[in-house]
Amino acid sequence: MSDTTSVPSAPGQHPPALRIALLGCGVVGSAVARLMTEHGSDLAARVGRPLEIVGIAVRRPGRDRSTTGVAPELFTTDAEELVTRADVVIEVIGGIEPARSLILRAMAHGASVVTANKALLAEDGPTLYAAAEDRGVDLYYEAAVAGAIPLLRPLRESLAGDDVRKVLGIVNGTTNYVLDKMDTTGAGFSDAVEQAQALGYAEADPTADIEGFDAAAKAAILASLAFHTRVSSQDVHREGITEVTAADVQAAREMDCVVKLLAICERVDVVDDEGVSTSGVSVRVHPAMIPRSHPLAGVREAFNAVFVEADAAGELMFYGRGAGGDPTASAILGDVVAVARHRIGGGRGPGESTYADLPILSMGQAQTRYHISLDVADRPGVLAQVAAAFAEQQVSIETVRQQILPSYGEGSTGEESADEGGASLVVVTHTASDAALSATVEALAAMPIVRAVNSVMRVEGG
Repeated sequence: MSDTTSVPSAPGQHPPALRIALLGCGVVGSAVARLMTEHGSDLAARVGRPLEIVGIAVRRPGRDRSTTGVAPELFTTDAEELVTRADVVIEVIGGIEPARSLILRAMAHGASVVTANKALLAEDGPTLYAAAEDRGVDLYYEAAVAGAIPLLRPLRESLAGDDVRKVLGIVNGTTNYVLDKMDTTGAGFSDAVEQAQALGYAEADPTADIEGFDAAAKAAILASLAFHTRVSSQDVHREGITEVTAADVQAAREMDCVVKLLAICERVDVVDDEGVSTSGVSVRVHPAMIPRSHPLAGVREAFNAVFVEADAAGELMFYGRGAGGDPTASAILGDVVAVARHRIGGGRGPGESTYADLPILSMGQAQTRYHISLDVADRPGVLAQVAAAFAEQQVSIETVRQQILPSYGEGSTGEESADEGGASLVVVTHTASDAALSATVEALAAMPIVRAVNSVMRVEGG
């Protein structure tokens, strides 16, 4: 195990600086370097020793990076060498490789690591935790979820004496911006995405955001911390927002709801066929309607917010900027101060906690509600047949709203007259298993009286 404490300075000598290596100098890395330069004296006072950037690993060293305030000679393309001569390594290059290899190499040489790499943590966090434990160094990653919002440390430290039951949040600013514009301005999905790109909220290729990959990685990290159970991104049920239509947004408005892409992590008690109840962890990311009265409904633009429910603490909400150079750099530097204090005074931050080792539940076992919009034939007995389909799956109906539509004419199934009118039927269910709700929708789609299943969306937060 490496010695992470320091040798005291001789009387009259200045204490040696802690050596900081920065991997990556994009939007976030540049902000980290600039803030370390601008606030160097304050950071030194908070840590108890100066922090010295000994190198910044980049792929293209010739770029103009004068705004960072870092001397040009500190930029290098040799990241493998750089991590061997640092006390703390900050990783903001993202992705799986070479980030994983560089982090492991840094730890092997005795460096603590601060990372914002949600994808790597969600895919292979246990490997990084094990390496940190083996070498006696810290692994901190507050910036991996929700940018500047202090969220992960409260989950793994402040709430360590409590039992968290549920984490419900908006953890992707791009999708929140898109859905917010669809709700408030009536913009179509494509137009809202283009607006997000123009403002820098979305990448040129927004797939990771709009398909839910980014939020799923963050959900895996949140669930792992909240429930003391290993959860990887592969364990997270993921749906993006590409199928959300203007009609869905309007339907939500008619229910006094809004549509949000939610990360939902909860501890669920499941009863098997023999009546035995066991606890498991349900982790999912998907668009859902939430009431406008819910705290998350008012989260606008590209902001993030996470709602936490714990047994003793009750309901907590964390809100703020979830992305961007300066906000993310703020979270990174908070971690740097924490691990630097450990290097000076001894001690370590918390490692991986997996003692609960709860089973990961399938999406079918998740408990949720549905909003279902149907076009049906306008004839006697239709509502009874629809209700019977729900009853067969033991799904209780909360509300039904019906509106008569004009005559269909063309498109008749042959079982009704060509001039028979139709009706729009909107059904909102009570809570049931997602498997039962999915089976109900399949049964409805197969019924001759159902001309179309227009939309299906989950309802949360009620």
